[in-house]
Amino acid sequence: MKRTVLLHAELSGLVAAMGHGDLLVIGDAGLPVPRGVRVVDLAVTRGIPGVFDVLDAVLAEMVVERSALAQEAGADLAARFRARQIGAVSPMPHDALKAAMAEARAVVRTGEFTPYANICLYAGVAF
Repeated sequence: MKRTVLLHAELSGLVAAMGHGDLLVIGDAGLPVPRGVRVVDLAVTRGIPGVFDVLDAVLAEMVVERSALAQEAGADLAARFRARQIGAVSPMPHDALKAAMAEARAVVRTGEFTPYANICLYAGVAF
C-alpha cells in the first residue's frame, strides 16, 4: 500500500504519467467533459468528495507550473484556489476553460456543488 496522500490507483497513475505542460482538470459535479477526454469520476454524493479535498491530494504528488480558473468563480473561491501551490494562476472565461479541456489528459469529477469550482493544472517538472 502506498504511504503518500493520494491512494486512488487510477488518479495516482495518471499523475505519475504526466509530462511537462500536460493538463489535468479537477472539476465540480456538473462540469461537462468533452467527448474523448478521459474522466476519473470520484463523485459519490453531493459535496463528497469536495474539489479542495481532491486538489490537496493531487498536489501532494503533482508539480504544478501554472493553473487556470474561471473568471466567474468569484473572489472567495479564487482565493481558496490561490492559497495552494498551483503556480501562476490565469483567470479565463468559463467557456474558454471548457474549451481548453479538450486538450486535457483527464478530467477529475468531484462531488463539488459550488458553481465554477474547477481548476486547470498544468504539470511542471521537479528539476
